[in-house]
Amino acid sequence: MKLLGSTTSPFVRRLRVYLTEKEYEFVNLDIFAEQDRALLTINNPTKKIPALIDGELCIYDSRVIYRYLANKFSQDALSWQQENLLTLIDSVNDALVSMLLLKRSKVDTQQDALFFNLQRERTESVLTTLDKAVADGQFNNWHYPAICLWCLLDWVDFRELAEWRSYDQLVQFFEQNSTRAILAKTDPRV
Repeated sequence: MKLLGSTTSPFVRRLRVYLTEKEYEFVNLDIFAEQDRALLTINNPTKKIPALIDGELCIYDSRVIYRYLANKFSQDALSWQQENLLTLIDSVNDALVSMLLLKRSKVDTQQDALFFNLQRERTESVLTTLDKAVADGQFNNWHYPAICLWCLLDWVDFRELAEWRSYDQLVQFFEQNSTRAILAKTDPRV
């Protein structure tokens, strides 16, 4: 298996963390470099990372890749509540990726405009809901949704895109899991 991605993507990192102790090759791409973009496009017409190549099969999107891998490794499917938690996490990830790309395109993302306001509102609403979910014990186990939440929070810090440290339960969750060796190994800052 080959996982195409970049070390700075939270969607890729979650899969790298999940794949701890599994055999696979990680292909680190600079998706803005012509040669790497061409390789990505050949394997994923959406031109997004990650993409997983397993034999003749190529799978796009981290959520679908996870479902494929969980099935391949004979793991239980996520519960509907866990799927909902992933939807929340993914919605903030997607919103903030859009904001980052706009910022890099020299667009003022702090302006009072519908798109930017919706992304900020979505982020706040979801972080509030995730904080409560942590308090309710829904992230007590180190399962795929917990991996995704931790990767989101660390990526938000890394990119300085939102303030989540006012949410006490999220802070506690983040700190409790920060000592995991795979998280240091996959740190995008290194």
